[in-house]
Amino acid sequence: MTMTDVSAASRARWLAVSSVAVGTFTIVTSEMLPVGLLTSIAATLGVSEGTAGLMMSAPGLVAAVSAPVLAITTRRLDRRVMLLGLMALLAVANLAGAFAPNYPVMLAARVLTGVSIGGFWAFAAGLGPRLVPEASVGRATSIILAGVSVASVLGVPAATFISSFAGWRTAFIAMGVLALVLLALLATTLPPLPGESRARASEPLPHEAPAHASQGRLTWLSGPLKVVLVLTVLIVSGHFAAYTYVRPFLEQVSHAGPAFVGTALLLYGAAGVAGNFVAGAWAARNPKPVLVTLAVLMALSMAALPLIGLPLILLVVWGLGYGGVGVTLQLWIMRSGGGEMGTALFVGAFNVSIALGSFAGGRIVDSVSISAVMWVGAALAVVSAGAAGISGRSRQE
Repeated sequence: MTMTDVSAASRARWLAVSSVAVGTFTIVTSEMLPVGLLTSIAATLGVSEGTAGLMMSAPGLVAAVSAPVLAITTRRLDRRVMLLGLMALLAVANLAGAFAPNYPVMLAARVLTGVSIGGFWAFAAGLGPRLVPEASVGRATSIILAGVSVASVLGVPAATFISSFAGWRTAFIAMGVLALVLLALLATTLPPLPGESRARASEPLPHEAPAHASQGRLTWLSGPLKVVLVLTVLIVSGHFAAYTYVRPFLEQVSHAGPAFVGTALLLYGAAGVAGNFVAGAWAARNPKPVLVTLAVLMALSMAALPLIGLPLILLVVWGLGYGGVGVTLQLWIMRSGGGEMGTALFVGAFNVSIALGSFAGGRIVDSVSISAVMWVGAALAVVSAGAAGISGRSRQE
């Protein structure tokens, strides 16, 4: 093979990685789309804002179920075909939401969105080892999961901006069209990705443990994987218990105005993108100490917010910490031999933790105070750091 051929193959691999990253951006932006549009949608479809909030909770819960279910029921199918099908489903769901004549139709569209989110994330998050050489797996996984952070920084504000002058239905149409464009891009850039049963016989992943290469039926139930899933629930629940209510905290405790809040959240999101790539490069070698460090950064920033103020600085630290959590946990799963099913369970645990954390945080805000929720988030981050630190020898679990 000539140097030109090698260079062309390398470009093709990274183009595929980039396409999948745009896919994660699209599904997360679609999931979060109602955040900035909730009031307008509720008024148009004639429901209360509380009822309209089901447009956020329903996709998350459906994604938590669909990720492992799709991983099990479609394990023999080419993952390229599955990713294309799920992106097509996302396009249909967004366009159905755009033209929904009433709330039941909108909610049904959001359920379809949840199916696409769960399946696409479960299949896409672990694709790094199948698209690039072993030495580049950490970087590729960081790029794929960067779509999640970028969606928070750019995707949701852009959708809100579109709706401000063209209406919320236009924002849904824009996401439907983006999904269709991405469908064509994925069809062009992704190579064949045989289902697990066929891939294992001819294409073992070079960085994974021998037990995973043989892929026994209970490999994904291994002790290390259970540790990662417990850590996911702890750290993600703690984060969303606090972060869901960060805006009212800034307004009520820090006495911040709209411009300050917008700037603070933008800096938080930008720090999250940076944290994603820094952690990905570091965690590729050993994810355990990375997760401990990230959890400590989160705990310190959340605990300090009610005590010393400095919200801009502390939100940047918080963003750096949480921004690296997803990629670090995903790389830990890869190294534990969890495979695709492990990733699917991780996606399920992640989405359930979002719902659990937001719900628990709301109860704490209502019954105690807005500051108390920051302490709870910090406490769960400390527990996460401790659990990760004592979770066995650091042997690339």
